[in-house]
Amino acid sequence: MATIRIHGGNPVYGEVRISGSKNATLPLLASSLLIKGHTVIENVPRIDDVYAMIAMLRALGAKCDFIADTTLSIDATTISSVSAPYNLVRKMRGSFYVAGALLGRFGEAEVPLPGGCVIGSRPVDFHTDGFKALGAVVEERHGIMRARADKLTGNHIIMDSRYRSVGATVNIMLAAVLADGVTVMENASREPEVTCCQNFLSEAGADIRGIGTDIIVIRGVDALHDCSFRSIPDRMEAGTFLTACGAATGELTVHSVVPSHLTAVLSILKKAGLSVESGPDWVRIAASSRPRAFEVTTAPYPGFPTDLQPNASVLGAVAVGTSIVHETIFDGRFNYVDELNRMGADIQLKDSVAILRGVPRLSGAPVEATDIRAGSALVLAGLVAEGYTEVSGAEFLDRGYESLGAKLRSIGVDITSSPQAGRNGNLNVWVR
Repeated sequence: MATIRIHGGNPVYGEVRISGSKNATLPLLASSLLIKGHTVIENVPRIDDVYAMIAMLRALGAKCDFIADTTLSIDATTISSVSAPYNLVRKMRGSFYVAGALLGRFGEAEVPLPGGCVIGSRPVDFHTDGFKALGAVVEERHGIMRARADKLTGNHIIMDSRYRSVGATVNIMLAAVLADGVTVMENASREPEVTCCQNFLSEAGADIRGIGTDIIVIRGVDALHDCSFRSIPDRMEAGTFLTACGAATGELTVHSVVPSHLTAVLSILKKAGLSVESGPDWVRIAASSRPRAFEVTTAPYPGFPTDLQPNASVLGAVAVGTSIVHETIFDGRFNYVDELNRMGADIQLKDSVAILRGVPRLSGAPVEATDIRAGSALVLAGLVAEGYTEVSGAEFLDRGYESLGAKLRSIGVDITSSPQAGRNGNLNVWVR
């Protein structure tokens, strides 16, 4: 495993430009399979999950190449396969999006059940139930989902209101845009990443009403057309840097963001006593002392995102007083808590609730990341720890953060890495 080393105890100062959104770009890449033609996507992050999805598109027969630093060209005119390779699907859950796109365009899809981060139960039943509602015959055997339909037909689909699955919303939407008739989806996810995908499909000729709401009406069209589109900024990366400044103290401005996407995050930072300002595409945070204790509950958008829950726990771990973090979405999301406690945090878990009694400072220790967001939390913990923190499993960070090490170093963080590098080279830029 790749390892990074952080010398903590220093505040952060400066400016950071946020990359394109991982969670928005992966659905856009899958959506391009619906277009018998050419797609150009801008603001694509250079991260391992994107490279894995590019490999997926190429394996299915699409031509996929970067034509500029963050601009990707995709030609899905000739798709030679509707069977997704297992070795790619097992790497990340987002690859399962190709199921809806292949089923929508070709009436057939064969996709292994997905892998990715181990953060709890994330069944694909929501996805396959939607495919069945549109008229597909679906079977799961030997770890592979097979779906077939002579012609998909629109239907009224009521999704689980407690979960509001992002993945299922996207996958059903991709299957429905070329289906006969009208599909109505109730309790659809309203995440900005879903709205981004809806806007892309609309630009390509899909007939979608209710964009950005929890009731989506899709009238099937005969075909989509060539499209150029820009992905949104990564609100999870922005939230990571803002929380890093809140925990480590200092002053930081993040650029190339959509502040309205961060409303719930900024609200918690303000409750923690931090100074927050924002403009059209930037947010500035300042912290001169330890944060105050706070309470936060994860929830579907516009609530506080589960992907930033581990970072919120780092903030609470060094806050003055006792903070409460309630996880409502993924039952395995607290897999980083033991590692934070090894660094001197005082965190107790009671079912889906973490009780964090703040300490003045953490202590550097060897810790291990088990997923992308747990990894970012351990990096943030390293920023506020005395001495050196070594984070193994750092390759997870390459899956979700573009040049994270270089960006941290630009704001004063003392961070180095082992020679092992992720495929996108992010870890290479961490080496001095």
